[in-house]
Amino acid sequence: MHRSTLIVARMAPDSAADVARLFERFDGTDMPGRMGTTRRQLFSFHGLYFHLQDFASDEGEERIEGAKDDPRFVRISDDLKPYIEPFDPVTWRSPRDAMATRFYAWEAGA
Repeated sequence: MHRSTLIVARMAPDSAADVARLFERFDGTDMPGRMGTTRRQLFSFHGLYFHLQDFASDEGEERIEGAKDDPRFVRISDDLKPYIEPFDPVTWRSPRDAMATRFYAWEAGA
């Protein structure tokens, strides 16, 4: 079974290329495999940032939790701070606090 997560945050204007470059470097390591990530897509819309991440199984969130102390994970989190900020800084404690809730899904052939 495949699993997806969607993180919603705020993004600094004109920072898409910088954010993409950071993820390109991160995704060029073994970190996506360590986290179970099979696909990552980044979107922006009127100052909002959408980070769609697909996993091969339901273990994605647990595997991310296990990888969050890896220096590469810590580095990309720090490197993104000038560009990405929580949608609601008052309630944000981890990426899980920024995850959208899926309320409908459809897939061809399913």
